[in-house]
Amino acid sequence: MALAMGFGILSKYNILFLFIGFLPAILLSEHIKVFRNKHFYISIGITLIIILPNIIWQWRNNFPTINQLHELQSTQLVNVRRIDFVKDQFLYFISSFFVIIAAFVSLLFYSPFKKYRMFLWSYIFTLSLFIYLKGKSYYAIGLYPVLIAFGAVYLEALLAKGWRIYLRQLTILLVLVLSAPIFLVGFPTKTPAQIYANNKIYKDLGLLRWEDGKDHAIPQDFADMLGWHELADKVEKAYDSIPDKAHTLILCDNYGQAGAINYYAKDKRIKAVSFNADYINWFDLKKQYANLIRVKESDGALDEMKVSAPFFDTAFISGSITDSLAREYGTTVFVFIKAKVDINKRIQKEIEAHKHKLE
Repeated sequence: MALAMGFGILSKYNILFLFIGFLPAILLSEHIKVFRNKHFYISIGITLIIILPNIIWQWRNNFPTINQLHELQSTQLVNVRRIDFVKDQFLYFISSFFVIIAAFVSLLFYSPFKKYRMFLWSYIFTLSLFIYLKGKSYYAIGLYPVLIAFGAVYLEALLAKGWRIYLRQLTILLVLVLSAPIFLVGFPTKTPAQIYANNKIYKDLGLLRWEDGKDHAIPQDFADMLGWHELADKVEKAYDSIPDKAHTLILCDNYGQAGAINYYAKDKRIKAVSFNADYINWFDLKKQYANLIRVKESDGALDEMKVSAPFFDTAFISGSITDSLAREYGTTVFVFIKAKVDINKRIQKEIEAHKHKLE
C-alpha cells in the first residue's frame, strides 16, 4: 500500500513541492528576514554547485524530468479525484490523527511554537498545491512527520501535570488501537490471493481504484509488485535462445519493465531500455543491433507479431506473464532474430519522435 511505501518516498517531485510550499510560508512570516542574510545566498550558491552536474545533464537531454511530469499528468494524474486525495490524508494517519490536530492547535495558539508557525502555513500551501494539481495521495506523506513531532511535544506539555498525566498512557493505547485496522489492510500482511478472496473491505475503502480510475482485483501497489521476477526470468530465457547476444536489443513498453529486468535478471549482460521516462536516454546506438527482444503490455501484444515480424528472418513468442493478479498480467515477450532493416536507424527515429512529442 501507499502508506507502507510512502514514508520511504521523498522524490524530486516532493522536494520541489515542499520548496514551493515553504517559500510563501517564509514570505508571510517573520522569517522573511532570512532574505537579508548573506549566508542564505551563500548556501544557495553551494547548493547550485552540488546539483550543477544534474542540471547540465537535464539540459543536455531536454529536461526529461519535466517531460516525465507532463507524461504523468496526462496518463495517471488525470484520473485522480481530489476528494479521494483529501480522504486518504485522514486514512493514512488515522492512528495519529489526534496528534496532527494537536499540532495544528499548538502552531496556532501555543506561544512557544509561535516562531515555528511557518510550518503550518507551509503544510497548507503545499497540500493545496497537491489538491489543485490532482497529486496522488501519498505525495503528501512527507509533510506529516514534522507535524507529528510538534503535536507530540505539545501533548507532552499538555499532559504534564495533575490528573492529566495519566492520560499519557491512554494516548499510547489509542495509537495502538487505531493502528490495528490500517495495519491489516494497509500493510502486506496477506498474500495477494488472500487479499483477492477478501477484497470487499479494500473496495469499501476505495483501495481497489487504480490510477486508470477503475476498480481492480487487488490494490494497485500490491499488483505493481507482482510479476517482476517472472518477467525477468522469461526475458532471460528469450535472451538465451538468441545465438548472437552481443547485437541484441531488449526494448520494453515502460520503465517498470525495464527496471525489473535489469534488476532481477541473473545475466548481467542483459540491459533493457524503453522509450518511457528517463530510459529514453539509455539507448546505446553505437552498437549495431541485429536482434530484438520486445516486451509488450497486454493491450498492445496482439499486433506486435503482425507489425514487426516482416522485418526479421525469425519471429516467435517466448512467453508472457501468467500471474492474473499482477498489473503486468498478459505482458508478452517477443523474439525477433536477424533484422532485414537497420534497427538503429528506426530506433533513433523513434527516440526523436518521442522527445518531440514531449516538448
